[in-house]
Amino acid sequence: MFRFVFRLLATFALAIAVVMAVLDATRSIAADAAVLTPLSESWRAVSPETFNAAEAAVSEVVAPYLWDPVVLTLLSAPGFAVFLVLAFLFYLVGRRPERRAGRFASI
Repeated sequence: MFRFVFRLLATFALAIAVVMAVLDATRSIAADAAVLTPLSESWRAVSPETFNAAEAAVSEVVAPYLWDPVVLTLLSAPGFAVFLVLAFLFYLVGRRPERRAGRFASI
């Protein structure tokens, strides 16, 4: 059950990564230069109120010094790369373990 949830999350994260990569590729072709949109810019364009709410939540609830060096560094990375890494991590958590019993058995 949990493997299915993580594989589903990996699929969604991969789909978002592909959409964001296509948007960056389209902008790069139009600008005739490499354009990599940071995740924070994409998040602010889609939903600025949730971005501000997340900033307030991390600054007030968790730790105020955690927002600036850690979270903003992650949010300054290209959006497709962040979601690609998330998809890979979700896939690793949700993958089926290798069968070890039949590994050396003759078939």
